[in-house]
Amino acid sequence: MKRKTFLKTLSAGVAASLAAPVTAAAGRATTAAARFPDTFDAQDERFWELLRDQFPLTRDRIYLNTGGLGASPYVVIETVQRKMNELETICEPGHSAELLNRIKEAAGTLLGCAGEELAFMRNTTEGINVVANGLPFAEGDEVVSTTEEHVANAVTWLAMRDRKGIRLRLFEPSTRSAEENLERIEALLTPRTRLISIPHAVTTTGLIFPVKEIARMAQARGIWFFVDGAQTAGMFPFSLKEIGCDAYATSGHKWLMGPKETGLLYVRREMLDTIRATSIGAYSTGEYDWLKGTLELHPTAQRYEYGTVNVPLRAGLGAAIDFIHRIGIENIWKRDQMLSTRLVEGLRALPRVTVLSPEDPTMRSAMITFMVDGLPHLKLQEHLNTYNLRTRSVTEGGLAALRISPHVYNLPAEIETVLEGVRSALKG
Repeated sequence: MKRKTFLKTLSAGVAASLAAPVTAAAGRATTAAARFPDTFDAQDERFWELLRDQFPLTRDRIYLNTGGLGASPYVVIETVQRKMNELETICEPGHSAELLNRIKEAAGTLLGCAGEELAFMRNTTEGINVVANGLPFAEGDEVVSTTEEHVANAVTWLAMRDRKGIRLRLFEPSTRSAEENLERIEALLTPRTRLISIPHAVTTTGLIFPVKEIARMAQARGIWFFVDGAQTAGMFPFSLKEIGCDAYATSGHKWLMGPKETGLLYVRREMLDTIRATSIGAYSTGEYDWLKGTLELHPTAQRYEYGTVNVPLRAGLGAAIDFIHRIGIENIWKRDQMLSTRLVEGLRALPRVTVLSPEDPTMRSAMITFMVDGLPHLKLQEHLNTYNLRTRSVTEGGLAALRISPHVYNLPAEIETVLEGVRSALKG
């Protein structure tokens, strides 16, 4: 009945497209799942119930690990399939500058930067490596980072230490205040500090770092500033121009809900010649002449791209970004905040439960990490598995906890199932 009532608020054609996504398996061209009503009430739970229907994600379990891997909606999957079918029919790579630049422009609108400052990557890890290998480090240069880095950051900088002789200076993130984190970073800075490498949101606790203030600190000292944005692009609104970082890498396969093995790297225009492109090939260049021995790199961040690529995946990333634009990143953030806040409040009401994520909501992302006194986190995870809950264990930084990361395809009732599962575990 609720579904029927809600549909009356939409035009008949658009309502049908939301309620009945068309799949490639049905043997028809698919654009229906991409359409949204011109106006909708994001505060109406019925909208989010219909939005859930835009995902093929199984309902046999409750998926709560967007921080690890995001689900893609039908429109993304079908865009990839359609583009692949189109290109395989004529056996062409599909390297269309118009298409790829249009995707970058849409991504730039979402991330608050120019499309020309973005390069396509396979994931955040590749972006991190482009930055780490492209910066002109010398032996003894210092990099400041955290003790709770995702493996992609940790092993990249360890490898740079072994190869280039840089020194790593680490601080433990504080979930208590932004000021405390600024103080901990500042305490590690020396005349040899060349780079501050910080996640926008920490993978362990979901802590959001004060990146604007860190950028100002770095700029005042002539220090480069790189942001790992794997956990923030597609979760909440921000502007890379306003943040002021030198580079920022993210994945398409988490909160952006894009195809797997897609990502983006932002390099501030003024940093293009500082972060050198170390892997070069077709599409990296502006002008070159093999016989004359001349080479000019592409004047944009495209210089970090090279070789034949999977255009269908990039088209799918574009569809994911369009999907987010249609919902509105502000609406997505309000939704994610509502779900994660409900979880935090429910967990804090339970005995023996410690929420490791920040208490201050301005420092907290949609990723919530907690532990239960006297119950090993893997045992707790095993128990929650009986409720068909997909969670993620957190061991980085020496932690032993569980992380829940809901997104737009999750419903309030699923958060209640998590709380029910934890209450049951406490009785065991």
